[in-house]
Amino acid sequence: MLKPYACQPEASRGRLYGESVSTFRSPFQRDRDRIIHSSAFRRLKHKTQVFVEHEGDYYRTRLTHTIEVAQVARTIAGTLGLNTDLAEAVALAHDLGHPPFGHTGEDALAVLMAPYGGFDHNAQALRIVTRLERHYAGFDGLNLTWETLEGIAKHNGPVLPPLSYAMAEVNAMWDLELATNASAEAQVAAVADDVAYNHHDLHDGLRAGLFNEADLCELPVIGECFEVVDRLHPDLEPMRRRHEALRRVFGVMVEDVIAVAENRLTALVPETADDIRGMDGPIIRFSKPLYQNLKAIKGFLFTRMYRAPSVVEERQRVTGVVNALFPLFLDRPELLPEDWHADIAKARAADNSRTELARVVLDYVAGMTDRFAIQEHGRLLGAEV
Repeated sequence: MLKPYACQPEASRGRLYGESVSTFRSPFQRDRDRIIHSSAFRRLKHKTQVFVEHEGDYYRTRLTHTIEVAQVARTIAGTLGLNTDLAEAVALAHDLGHPPFGHTGEDALAVLMAPYGGFDHNAQALRIVTRLERHYAGFDGLNLTWETLEGIAKHNGPVLPPLSYAMAEVNAMWDLELATNASAEAQVAAVADDVAYNHHDLHDGLRAGLFNEADLCELPVIGECFEVVDRLHPDLEPMRRRHEALRRVFGVMVEDVIAVAENRLTALVPETADDIRGMDGPIIRFSKPLYQNLKAIKGFLFTRMYRAPSVVEERQRVTGVVNALFPLFLDRPELLPEDWHADIAKARAADNSRTELARVVLDYVAGMTDRFAIQEHGRLLGAEV
């Protein structure tokens, strides 16, 4: 049974292009399934989370991260009486717009696209699900419900001007009410993203040897979790000790989010999903004490992992790949595969042809996987990276 402030599937605002209702799936279940079967979702398998995909089989990729986010989102949403299918759909789609090499690739493309309307991965995810997935007979994109599109756009909070061209384009097609909060389900997906990467980045950093358990024991929350494990399971072998402690960190985050949400929902008594959207700030969030503790953990990860010399060196290397490929394709768009040539011809015929051409090139480059970008760099430029 869904709470009254959950997004009710029968009350969905529908799809941009009308379709018959499924006899065995709700609208949000259908959205989830379309996202899972999309080309962009499959490509997440070979896109960076922190470590470039080829660096090791055990590190998270953008796909495994996304699956972990979806699992956390379903758990929290189900506990709170929210629509688990919508929370899962938003979670599964939240990183579809990431380019090769993760945030490194995003930073490079944001600079390259600055003269042409900008770039950010949330807006690119919207462009993918409304335009770039071209498999259905009756429409471009996946024709997702309004609620799922809203969640992709606003799961990190209201989107305020100036908007990137991709965000503005989708919002002009269908008003996503960008200035309001997202649904509670989309807020759950956003917090689940934080829970997942705070947890798995600790695992991956340890595996990479960027820090050790003794370093983590100096941090809030994590140190206490190691103490509990050592008390309950003395002399536990190192890998099991690590896993036991970090899964407790995971549990602390999830339990905190649920407790805060239950208290706020009880106090504010929202009666509809729109009541959630109209509130002053998010209703799904960490408590203030845990938020401060997580800031300390994130600060540690920023210094010891995201800006570790080996990671920075790799970031510089792959930034060079993006910085070389984008201008090459912009100057010689005929190098793009043949199925992109119709988009190139349309861009060239536009009044702002250079801008439109840059956007086609962006769509192509942003869709690349890590390994394909590196291969194309070597093939077209004859240079190893």
